[in-house]
Amino acid sequence: MTNLLCRLPLAAALTGALFAISLPTFAQDKPKEATEKKPEIVLTEEELKEKELRKSCKIALCSAFHVKKPADGDVACGVLKTWRKEQLTKMVSKGGVSWPWGNARCTTDLKFKRDALIKAVSEPTYELAIDKHDIKCELDREKDKYEIKMEIAPKVQFKDGKAVKATLNWGKIDAPLLAKSALWSATAADNTFGVLQNTVVEDINDFIDVKCLDVKDEWQGK
Repeated sequence: MTNLLCRLPLAAALTGALFAISLPTFAQDKPKEATEKKPEIVLTEEELKEKELRKSCKIALCSAFHVKKPADGDVACGVLKTWRKEQLTKMVSKGGVSWPWGNARCTTDLKFKRDALIKAVSEPTYELAIDKHDIKCELDREKDKYEIKMEIAPKVQFKDGKAVKATLNWGKIDAPLLAKSALWSATAADNTFGVLQNTVVEDINDFIDVKCLDVKDEWQGK
């Protein structure tokens, strides 16, 4: 999920969130043909450092989903992720708006009830209600930067261990007027029409089924 709540941050993104928990992975679209390969993404040195910092959070979440113990307590960790302009342009376009800035660096402190994460993948049906999270992002401009703050309180419905529906429930936005207008348009569209729902659902299932395998050796030992 780190990927998820991380992806949630930006206006339509941003998410990951949420369960970034990824917040939110350029080549997430399914290939048009079975033989078509996704383009390889080369991470920058900064992105590689961020990925390594998120690793412990990823292991803790994957342990809850797959090992299912301990059965209580919280999974809590800070997350930092840089979103490239290309990613943001693609994501906010789903809300019918453009992305007029450059890259964005987003941070949030994740906190989940471990027993709720376990129930989400263990019970026949379960609604995972995530407490309000504050997300702070720094947006690049040509000569300066914008700082924005947003609130999100996602709810994810699971069936037979798979996410099937998600609502991000965007809340308060604190940002300079120009940025706030664009972000409000995108988040309002998502709150009303759920334009990011399928993306978030796919991210959660991909995180649990695929991304967790990257750290399988670590969470198997927990």
